[in-house]
Amino acid sequence: MEPNNLCTVERRGRVHLITLTGAGEHRLSPALLSAIRSAVAASAGAGALVLSAEGKFFSNGFDQAWARTAPLHLHSTMDGGFRALVADLLELPMPTVAAVTGHAAAAGCALALAHDSVVMRGSRGFLFMSEVHAGIKIVDFLAELMREKVPDAVNRRDLLLRGDKMSAAEAVRRGIVDKAVDGGVEDVVNAAVAEAEKLAARGWDGEVVAEIRKAVWPKVWDKAKDYGADAPAAARPRL
Repeated sequence: MEPNNLCTVERRGRVHLITLTGAGEHRLSPALLSAIRSAVAASAGAGALVLSAEGKFFSNGFDQAWARTAPLHLHSTMDGGFRALVADLLELPMPTVAAVTGHAAAAGCALALAHDSVVMRGSRGFLFMSEVHAGIKIVDFLAELMREKVPDAVNRRDLLLRGDKMSAAEAVRRGIVDKAVDGGVEDVVNAAVAEAEKLAARGWDGEVVAEIRKAVWPKVWDKAKDYGADAPAAARPRL
C-alpha cells in the first residue's frame, strides 16, 4: 500500500481532518509516519487540525513487526519519523486536536498527547504505555514527551512504571485527556472537530500559536526540531 493511501484528508469548515484508514492497529511504521506528515503539511490555510482513526485502534505504537524484518541501518527511520511528526505538530501554525477513537498504546499514546487537546471515546479504548509489560526501554525523546505532557509524577508513574490502562473517564479525572465522548467513532470525531472549530474561530495568529507551543514544551521541541526539516515526507494525499 502506498503511503498516501494510509490516511485520508478532508476539510470540515475551517478544520483539516486527517483519518488513519482501515481496521488495523495503525502501527507507526516509517510509511505511516511519512503519510501523516504529508497530510499535516497539506493543512496550510486551515484554522485547526484534527487527527483521528478508523477501527478499534487510534494507534498501537511503533511497528515492531517491521522493525524485526527491516535491516538494522533502517531502524532509525521509525524513531526519526516519529520525532519529525511531533516537530511538525509543535510548529504547526494552528491548534491541534487528537480524536482518540480507540486504543492508544505506547508511541500511539504519545502521539495523541502531542496534540494541544485530546478528545477520547468514552465507551471503548485505553491510553496505555505498554513498554514495561513488553520489556522495551523508552527512548529519551518519548520519556521527555511524557514528562512534559503528563507533568503529575503519580500519573506519569502509573502510565510508565505500572503500565496502567486508563479509560477515557480515568484520563479525564487525572487531567490527561480533555473530554470523554459517549457513542461511536463518528461521535468522537464530531466532538473533536467541534472543539477544533471553536479554537479556529478565535482567529489567533498561527505563528504565535506555534511559537508559544514550542516555548511551553521546550525540551520536547529541542529533541524534535532537528528532525522536522530533514526527514522526507510522502507525496501529499488528495483533498
